[in-house]
Amino acid sequence: MNSGGPPDFSTPVSPTMIFEHFALNVPDARAAAAWYVANLGLAILRAKPDAPFTHFLGDSTGRVFLELYTNPVDPIPDYPKQHQLRVHFAFAVKDAKAERARLEQAGATLIVEEPFPDGTLLIMLRDPWGVPVQLCQRAKTFTI
Repeated sequence: MNSGGPPDFSTPVSPTMIFEHFALNVPDARAAAAWYVANLGLAILRAKPDAPFTHFLGDSTGRVFLELYTNPVDPIPDYPKQHQLRVHFAFAVKDAKAERARLEQAGATLIVEEPFPDGTLLIMLRDPWGVPVQLCQRAKTFTI
């Protein structure tokens, strides 16, 4: 148990358990995946061409982290009406304001821009389907 200091990652809790992905049921998985590829620098690592149109997306490291699908078995959440703190994706960026402008041109909408005293800038947007996407320009990046 950690005593309040920084986490100790030197001894894995489970060497056989590694985070693979987070999944979202979205109104149009094919269109959302295409938008994420075109605008967020993601890549489609695997896709199902028929319902529920499952798409596994990876980042620039080639690691899968996001699954999108359109499955009517469970109602699709009304993302535009949900608070952005319920769920959001965060991307590390060098120039959050430039990325904000570029994403707004591509159909994203601004929720909030939050500067911090240490020089960190967090900008929360919604993709065209209302899913929150955060841009993180951190003064000190996270490292493990």
